[in-house]
Amino acid sequence: MPELPEVETIRRHLAPHVEGRTLRRLRIDDPRWSLPLAPGELSDAVEGRRVERLGRRGKYLVWELEDEAYLMVHLRMTGTLLLSAPEDLPHTRVRFELDDGVLAFVDPRRFGTGELALGEDALEAFFARRLGVEPFDEAFTAEHLRALARACRAPIKAMLLDQKRIAGVGNIYADEALYRARIHPLRRADRLTASQCSALRDAVLASLAAGIEAKGATIDDFRDPDGVQGSFQDQFLVHLREGKPCGRCGRAVRKLRAAGRGTYVCEGCQPRPRYAASARPASSPSRSARTSS
Repeated sequence: MPELPEVETIRRHLAPHVEGRTLRRLRIDDPRWSLPLAPGELSDAVEGRRVERLGRRGKYLVWELEDEAYLMVHLRMTGTLLLSAPEDLPHTRVRFELDDGVLAFVDPRRFGTGELALGEDALEAFFARRLGVEPFDEAFTAEHLRALARACRAPIKAMLLDQKRIAGVGNIYADEALYRARIHPLRRADRLTASQCSALRDAVLASLAAGIEAKGATIDDFRDPDGVQGSFQDQFLVHLREGKPCGRCGRAVRKLRAAGRGTYVCEGCQPRPRYAASARPASSPSRSARTSS
């Protein structure tokens, strides 16, 4: 699933094509996409409005339309937004028809969603129920991360994946950040030290920034609106590197399960906590283990 860097890549690519244009028609071919609203209700609320800005919150793309109408689009596992897509492109669930072009929402597994908020208060309430702090916000400090950790008894990998605590981090970037910070993914969050929280905060930002610079990671489905794949997968330090030598200590990278996800770790650089010694290795790779939250 696209994580923060992939969604930000899409936002940056799409913004020049949609901002300032009018959304003439929103053709929703799959009623599941607009739930709880019926397709006609959502389309009627946004059609004919100018796109003032294309924003992002966590893994959501936010279409900011005139008169404070907001369309929040989540790609979920296999959603992709493609420019100049042909009418008969398979798995197209929604078509955004703008002044001078068409944007297709293509989604083979049909988990992606589009939701409506009318007014800024409704928008903020929508995200307040779903998302925590943005990693690139000034509020995401080492002290804030430590406060989150001290209130969480779950493994730190689970805390990083919890969108209500930190918005936008998924499986790939959690693995990469924990490796950079030298923290084992099974370490309990409330047992992190202040220095570990500081290192982890910096590692989260560094991992996300590297992903954005590489225009995201393409493992299964992700591509930008022109159909181009990202390249961050070529820079992974630990994710998907099971059995390969760690670039720091040479020990083989191991795969295990943490927070229900296939997780990659160098237990030379990321010492396993004693209370997690009985954790079992991950099973063989599967699609769910290779995609992010």
